[in-house]
Amino acid sequence: MSKDRLIIFDTTLRDGEQSPGASMTRDEKVRIAKALEKLRVDVIEAGFAISSPGDFAAVKAIADTVKDSTVCSLARAVQPDIERAAEALKGANSARIHTFIATSPIHMQYKLQMTPDEVLAQAVSAVKLARKFVDDVEFSLEDGSRTEFDFMCRIIDAVIDAGAGTINIPDTVGYGEPEEYGGMIGRVIEGVANSDKAVFSVHCHNDLGLAVANSLSAVLHGARQVECTINGLGERAGNASLEEIVMAIRTRQDRYPVDTRIDATHIVPTSRLVSSITGFPVQPNKAIVGANAFAHESGIHQDGVLKYRETYEIMRAQDVGWGANRIVLGKLSGRAAFASRLEELGITFDSKEELASAFARFKDLADKKREIYDEDLQALVSEVQTHEADEKFVLKDMEVISRTGSLPHARLTIRVAGEDAAVDADGDGPVDAIFKAIEKLASSEANLQLYSVNAVTEGTEAQGEVTVRLERGGRIVNGQGADTDVLVASARAYLNALNLLTTPGRLHPQMEGV
Repeated sequence: MSKDRLIIFDTTLRDGEQSPGASMTRDEKVRIAKALEKLRVDVIEAGFAISSPGDFAAVKAIADTVKDSTVCSLARAVQPDIERAAEALKGANSARIHTFIATSPIHMQYKLQMTPDEVLAQAVSAVKLARKFVDDVEFSLEDGSRTEFDFMCRIIDAVIDAGAGTINIPDTVGYGEPEEYGGMIGRVIEGVANSDKAVFSVHCHNDLGLAVANSLSAVLHGARQVECTINGLGERAGNASLEEIVMAIRTRQDRYPVDTRIDATHIVPTSRLVSSITGFPVQPNKAIVGANAFAHESGIHQDGVLKYRETYEIMRAQDVGWGANRIVLGKLSGRAAFASRLEELGITFDSKEELASAFARFKDLADKKREIYDEDLQALVSEVQTHEADEKFVLKDMEVISRTGSLPHARLTIRVAGEDAAVDADGDGPVDAIFKAIEKLASSEANLQLYSVNAVTEGTEAQGEVTVRLERGGRIVNGQGADTDVLVASARAYLNALNLLTTPGRLHPQMEGV
C-alpha cells in the first residue's frame, strides 16, 4: 500500500526564535537553514520579513542559499507585509508566502476589532495579492482551534478559491486535545467543498504538553503538513518537536498512512546545532535527541538489549544520528583528517580562514584532551563559527584564585581593539569574579539573563560548553565558549556575547512590537 507524503514544515527560525532569549543572527540562521536542508525538510520558514531589517536580511540570505527546500516568509494579511516577504524571497529556488489573520471570536473582537465579514474579505485580498508574487501561498487561521466551525469553513473555502494551496489550522494557544483537535481537522476537510484543492496543515503549541499528540491525531484525520521545530523550540511552552513527529511516523508505519522524506541521520547533529546557537540545552530525558534517550541503566534492560536490541529499543540510535563509535581524532591527526571528519559530520566552512581557525582550536584542545569525540568537534566548530563577529574583546590571559574562607579573585588580560589591558575583580564565586572583571573594563551596562554550563562529553576531561545570554536595550545575544577549563569557557562566552552586542543587530522578536 503506497503512503501519502507528509510535508514537514520547520519553523525553528521563525516561531522557534520567539522563545524568550532565542534570538539568532543572520549568519546563525543561515547555518541552521543549511542543516535543515541537509535534513531534507520540505519547507523552511526563514522568518517574518517585515518585522525588522535583520529578519528581512536573514530571510533573503536563506532564500539565496537554500536550493533543495522551499523557503517561506511569514506575513500578516496586509499589503506591506506581503510585499516585503516577496522582496526577501526573490532569490529562492522555491518560495512560499505564509499569510495569516486571526479568526476566533475573541481575537476578532478584542485584538483586530473587526467583524467576521471584514476578516474574510481581508484574508481573500491577502491571498490574491500573495499569488501575484508566488505560486505557493499558505493561509493560516490564527487561533484556529478556537474558531467557530461554520466561519472556519467559510473562510477556508474562500481563500482556496483565491489561490491558497495550503491551509493551516493552528492550535495557537495549545488548547487542543488530540481526539477533539484531530476530529475538527477531519470535519473541516469533509465540510469544505473545495478541500481537495489544498493541503491541510497543523501548527500546534505545547502549553498542555499535547503538541505532538495533537499533530499526529490531525495526520490520522487528513492533515498532510505538520509545522514543527527542532527540539520543540518555540514561544511559551514551545511547538511540536520535529524529531518526535518524524520518528513517531517512521516507527509506527503500521499506524500512520504517511511517510516523510526526512533524512533522520541528521536529526541529532541538527538538534545539537540549534541548542548551541540558541543557548537552550536539551534535557537528558528528551525523546530522540536527549542524552539518555538510548541509555539503559536497569540491569534487566541492559541484559535484554544485549540479547536482542528490540526488547527495549523501538528504534536504532544510529538512525537518528547518534554514533556508535565516537572517538575519532587525537593530537597527531592532521588537517586533512580533521576536515574529512567534519565533512562526515555535515559541517562545512565558508572560508579557508574559518577552517584554519577551527583546526588551530582543535590542536589546542588535543593538547589538553587525549580523546576527541564528535561532540567535541561540534562544540569547537560552533564556538569558532559563533565568533564570526568582529572581535573587539579577546581573552589573552586569565588567573583565578579561589580558596575557602576568602573571596575569589580574577585577574584577566583582555585585548581591546588591538591593545592589551589588565583588569581584576573579586566576586561571590570564580565566575562572578571573572564577569565583574570583564564588566569593569567593558562597562557594557548589559543584563546577564542566562549562564549555562553543559558537559560536552563524559568524564573529567570533558569540555564545558558555556552559554552567556546578555540583554541591553531590548537587544538579546547568546555568547558561546567551550574549553576543558570551565572558567576559561565562561570568560570566552561572556566576551563573545559582548562582541555580538557591539555589532549591528536587531531587537528580540518579542520586543519589536510586531
